[in-house]
Amino acid sequence: MKPKHPSIPMPVQALRHRRSRKRWPWFLAAGLIALLLIWLVSRTPSEPASLAPSPVSMTQTPGSPWQMGNPEGRFTLTLYADLECPFCRAYFPQLKRWVGANADVALQWHHQPLAAHEPAASAEARLAECAAETGGHAAFWQAIEWVYAHTRSDGLGLPEGLRYPGLNPAVERCLASERPEALIRAQAEEATKGGVTATPSLRLHDHQTGQAILLQGPIEGDALLSAMDMLAAEDSVASPTTEMPADVVGDMPR
Repeated sequence: MKPKHPSIPMPVQALRHRRSRKRWPWFLAAGLIALLLIWLVSRTPSEPASLAPSPVSMTQTPGSPWQMGNPEGRFTLTLYADLECPFCRAYFPQLKRWVGANADVALQWHHQPLAAHEPAASAEARLAECAAETGGHAAFWQAIEWVYAHTRSDGLGLPEGLRYPGLNPAVERCLASERPEALIRAQAEEATKGGVTATPSLRLHDHQTGQAILLQGPIEGDALLSAMDMLAAEDSVASPTTEMPADVVGDMPR
């Protein structure tokens, strides 16, 4: 008598058939995913290079002129300022915020100590230059902010006996030399020859079109954006040095 093969109930057989039928789409999907991964791994690395955005270098060029913002930006905004000028003191934080919010702009400092504010204005300018000589761009702007935070303005200078916290032997040697004074005098003479007659003043330069515009007074952000648009226009007819109309200048006196 032949042994009987174990019989499988019909419902179980039907269930097995259904499961086997359901498996093949999963095998197909797994195969497609494997092929996709192989294709991704085998692609040449140079293929997507043209699609990736180019990184912007924020490396500052060592030495004067001292800058903040994007040194590779399309626009350079030169601030002509006096460290004893009360209007420069009030305007600087506003301008710094505006530059920080506009990635295509570099702010550049240009000394213009006014005769009415001497000798305090030049003494403070020398301090900023010597701080930068040893500490670079960041140290320069830290010194500018420190002076504006502590000066009594209008030629009264810093409080008697107040010592700059970044003062060290290297800064003191710089202050004892003639280097900072010569640089400050040269910048002041250049500003006067360029038509700068008040502080604060701004010169906006478009590196792409080569156009530049001189803006007298504490110019507000919207007016600066309008000046950028004007310089960027292909059919710009602005002269190399132009003063903005008085109605775009801020409320602070000049």
